Amino acid sequence: MQAPVVLVLASGRGERFIASGGGGSKLQALLAGKPVLEHTLAAVRASGLPFHVEDAGHPGMGDSIAAGVRATANASGWLVLPGDLPLIAPSSLLAVAEALAHHSLVVPMHSGTRGHPVGFSAVHGPALQALSGAEGAAVIVRSSTPMRIDLDDVGIVTDIDTMEDLAGAERMLALR
Repeated sequence: MQAPVVLVLASGRGERFIASGGGGSKLQALLAGKPVLEHTLAAVRASGLPFHVEDAGHPGMGDSIAAGVRATANASGWLVLPGDLPLIAPSSLLAVAEALAHHSLVVPMHSGTRGHPVGFSAVHGPALQALSGAEGAAVIVRSSTPMRIDLDDVGIVTDIDTMEDLAGAERMLALR
């Protein structure tokens, strides 16, 4: 079976980050000396899964997902991963990919909180390609019965939206 493609979403404007005092793109903000996005991409590369970075500056997450799915339309499925999850473990990506081999929709959970990446099999391709707006793929998840998997990885729920989030991620990295 062909591995799903990790769609790394890197088109956001980062308005909350800038409003919190960040200077520019949150994905380019330095975390332990490397841009946030580079931490995320390092985990994706370490997983060995194929990936596509969608960074064309789309107006909303739904638009970014749709463009990424269109660009990888022959994939067996997709793991939708926002680029601002720099602490995600490669093993979490692999766990979602493995569950996706047996379920059409997979939502990872950490301590009761929904995380990323959310996995979609190819059956959801047309719906993913039709997405637009800021909501992302939540409408698809709400209209389905996803397989939920519990992962012991705080990185699946640790996104960088503010300067405070960036400082928290820096502290977490220092403890590793």
